Amino acid sequence: MRVRSFRWWFFSQVMSASGGTTQAVAQSWLVLHLTHSAFLLALTSTATFTPLLLGSAWAGSLVDRFDRRWVLLATQSAYIVLGVTLGAVLVAGAVQVWMLFAFAFANGCISAIDSPTRQVFVLELVGTEYVANAISLNEVVINTSRVLGPALGGVLLATVGFAPCFFVNAASYVPPLTVVVVLLWRRGWSRRPVAEEGRGRGRVRRGLAFAWRNPAIRYSLLMAVAAGMLFNLGVTLPLMTTRAFHMGAGGYGALMAAFGGGALFGALLAGGGPAWPSGRRVRGLAVLTGAAVCLTAASPWVGLLFAGVALTGFLSIWFIALANTLVQLRTEPGLRGRVMGIWTMVLPGTSPITSLLIGGVATWAGGAAGARDAFGLSGAALLVTAGLAWRALSDRGEPARSRAPADLAVVPAGGRR
Repeated sequence: MRVRSFRWWFFSQVMSASGGTTQAVAQSWLVLHLTHSAFLLALTSTATFTPLLLGSAWAGSLVDRFDRRWVLLATQSAYIVLGVTLGAVLVAGAVQVWMLFAFAFANGCISAIDSPTRQVFVLELVGTEYVANAISLNEVVINTSRVLGPALGGVLLATVGFAPCFFVNAASYVPPLTVVVVLLWRRGWSRRPVAEEGRGRGRVRRGLAFAWRNPAIRYSLLMAVAAGMLFNLGVTLPLMTTRAFHMGAGGYGALMAAFGGGALFGALLAGGGPAWPSGRRVRGLAVLTGAAVCLTAASPWVGLLFAGVALTGFLSIWFIALANTLVQLRTEPGLRGRVMGIWTMVLPGTSPITSLLIGGVATWAGGAAGARDAFGLSGAALLVTAGLAWRALSDRGEPARSRAPADLAVVPAGGRR
């Protein structure tokens, strides 16, 4: 937070992320209001995340080719246009279900480009010396938005209806857009260009090949897929709430708050950790997270369920923040955009696939047992993938890093950021 440009970006992200979750609440409720179909509601999520699954690796190639500030200028502007357009359609009373699916798909296409760009842009703002702390603070942004966004969305839906939720989301992207514009024209802030290796065909394939050849990155991505099943809270927690513990909507909201509260503390703890996360710590946290998930799934009492969900939030965010940092710092500078595009592809891009897997397990087992099995599936997957990654994340042959490497992406004028 001592880096002024990052501080601007951080607070603007709190606003835009909260606006995004406000819109997500309204969009889900609107689909259900128009269709009364749980299947079509799930299909909206599929429309949103499929572009991330299929396009993030290619989008990462754009991140490596262009100045990230210009890419963010385009994506933030596109978010504003989408929000204003759908809000205007709702005001006019002309909304149809197919428009909501098209809007969700378009939003996913923008996110496929925006997400890896934001992750690499953070490194440019603070340099590799502070990237672990900055990535952890990004988790603070996400979990703060999980509290502020739904609360604001609920108030707006109850008082003024659907359209203002989309206008609020559009307005929430003005602050990050302003920050990007300021950084584009601000004197004294210069970006050291990343070496562009091999323009032309095969760029995406080179990023995929690099991620596969590096065992630590390969297994970190595999563990991210397993963690993605845990973060499908909109599928697993309602089942645990209703089938296993027979609670209502209030119980579901309280469980979400417990997870978010634990996750917030986990992100803050990760933010105060070392600048160069070790593979041993990442694999250890993966094991602890997997064990916490399995124990929570087996909780016999409501009190233990809430404690387990909070502990799971705490450990999982700590783990995923360090794994994300490890992947960024062990990637060659000229490939970071593509590798972080692959990260976006697996988390949250695989959500359409893992949601079906979780739903299938819950349906096959049925009842309370199915709910517990569906929730515990991610814990078992994390334990298995951590076991597979144990040797790759042993840090053997990896030099100790007490200072930032020499490839700092941002060179502030006069030594100040």
